[in-house]
Amino acid sequence: MAHAIRFHETGGPDVLRWEEVTVGDPGPDEVRIRHVAVGLNFADTYFRTGLYPAPLPAGLGVEASGVIEAVGRDVTHVAEGDRVTYTGSPLGAYSTERVMPADSLIKLPEEISCETAAAMTMRGLTSAYLLRRIHPLRAGDTVLLHAAAGGVGLIFSQWAKLLGITVIGTVSSEEKAEIARAHGCDHIIYYRRENVAKRVRELTGGQGVPVVFDSIGKDTVAGSMAALRRRGLLVCFGTASGVPPLDAMQLAVHGSLFVTRPALADYIAEPAERAALADELFGHVASGRITVEINQRYALQDAVRAHREMETGRTTGSSVFVP
Repeated sequence: MAHAIRFHETGGPDVLRWEEVTVGDPGPDEVRIRHVAVGLNFADTYFRTGLYPAPLPAGLGVEASGVIEAVGRDVTHVAEGDRVTYTGSPLGAYSTERVMPADSLIKLPEEISCETAAAMTMRGLTSAYLLRRIHPLRAGDTVLLHAAAGGVGLIFSQWAKLLGITVIGTVSSEEKAEIARAHGCDHIIYYRRENVAKRVRELTGGQGVPVVFDSIGKDTVAGSMAALRRRGLLVCFGTASGVPPLDAMQLAVHGSLFVTRPALADYIAEPAERAALADELFGHVASGRITVEINQRYALQDAVRAHREMETGRTTGSSVFVP
């Protein structure tokens, strides 16, 4: 029997249940995929808690990789036996196998394993659009990146180094600082004991940075705005500490700032753009220019523990479930 993690009510990690599920045959434009690895992302908690509403009961997870076992009618871009990865699909990736739409699948190059793909498809494509689509960053620019030792942070910093961009990263501990530095972060700020905006000003000769990439949210947004130069851009791409209260007048007070709250789905909705970002990402990973380290592996049955450790900041880099 196939199994999946499901939840029947919103709440803390304890609402997650390991259940037997029935997986049928794929219909038109669908495939049945056997998962080899499943991605664990902080965004998964948004569905579990109800911040992102979903009809209940529901599965969980939007990122995984594996092997196609059957294809439905009208599926042409993938075939039975193909190794594929995906992110942003309908909820249900926390499963041993599933039937799902075929249009979101990305074929994997031989050089990239399924575990690596599950660890970096969402994080890597997020880094891709942050660095390549959000703002016209150029070699020599300096940016501020919160959670520099996280899954996105480690890929982002390596990619930024390839582009000649200096990264000021925030972390919570010496251990995370060491990890961030090893992956290309140029300057470290300990956001729990240092004044982030003051340190950014010191590191940039008083100017501030043109862009802040903030995945934390409520706890960091004030410092993020204060760290920006005049007409700078605040990119709120995550809400680990809650949704930030943004006062439009504060954007003017801090220098006519811009703010965006982007979602990966809107940057990979078009197949051509998704393919372009994925090809660039896969090229860097396959060549070794960007490394993806899996620092935590869990069994799917251990989803409750995995969510607890992720939410309390005990994880670094990428995490995967291995069904």
